[in-house]
Amino acid sequence: MRKILVTGGAGFIGSHVFERLCAEYPTAHFTVLDKMTYAADFDNLAEFLVRGLRTLEVGDLCDLRLCTQLTLNCDCVVHLAAESHVDTSFGNSICFTQSNTLGTHSLLEACRINKVPQIIHVSTDEVYGETHAGCHVETDQMNPTNPYSASKAAAEMIVNSYIKSFNLPITVVRANNIFGIRQFPEKIIPRFSMQALSGQPFTIHGNGLNRRHYLAAPDFAEAIVAVIERGKFGEIYNIGSDEEYTNIDVRDMIAKQYGIDGEANTIYVTDRPFNDFRYAISSDKIKALGWKSKRRLADEIGAVTQWYLRNRFRYDHLFAREDESAKLADALA
Repeated sequence: MRKILVTGGAGFIGSHVFERLCAEYPTAHFTVLDKMTYAADFDNLAEFLVRGLRTLEVGDLCDLRLCTQLTLNCDCVVHLAAESHVDTSFGNSICFTQSNTLGTHSLLEACRINKVPQIIHVSTDEVYGETHAGCHVETDQMNPTNPYSASKAAAEMIVNSYIKSFNLPITVVRANNIFGIRQFPEKIIPRFSMQALSGQPFTIHGNGLNRRHYLAAPDFAEAIVAVIERGKFGEIYNIGSDEEYTNIDVRDMIAKQYGIDGEANTIYVTDRPFNDFRYAISSDKIKALGWKSKRRLADEIGAVTQWYLRNRFRYDHLFAREDESAKLADALA
């Protein structure tokens, strides 16, 4: 690999993938394209940047001219950039379509123009919709149930059209919920961590019994390398773990780390307009490439919560008591 473009590399998942790719291809020239919205952070990738070798370009995926410029002579494009917070998608769904669907379209068109020889498109297990039993496989029909997952499913439709119409060499991956350090505290693990550190109650949608599988960010990054090295163009690979927990289970793990009584310090707030009960995917296909998840949330939660303890200064301003109290009052109204 001589030149690699990573979109969304200043975000949580993107920074882990960028870190892993830098270790895997140390002499490659990397460009990270990131819009640097609220969930991105320069500190997520600063230590991996090298002047003249690994650089950050601040820009919008919807800018076709910029995408065309950055994909010129690329050997590989790894597309992770996305608006990803489901709660936010209910109130600002147009933004999700613009970033996730139109942004993907612009990037693919640039890749087509420049004849990029390998493209990895990162999607989500949420495109399958909820499942109360069993696991989804890659050939199952997409059935998205919220604006976020719908925008990702729409992006996949555009991906499929570029594969069929232009023979673009794209591989799609769909992953579980991903956990780890550097995650912005809108998602459950960092949010619970920051609520605990700020002396605020945990806030749980509905009854807290919704179930999710959890995959470690470094495991996901290693899966991306496996797909780059051994995956097939035109294929879809589920990337998941066997670890499944309710939201209450996750709260209790985090409460234990901080020495808090989880149930006694929880406020149950109004649920989302629609909240999928469970997502589950089979990872047999990518395991055939020699990959498997190695890290377990139950084992890693201590290190993750300690990272938030050490780095709480990044997010303290988001958890000012008066602001959070107002949010809770609104949620309980």
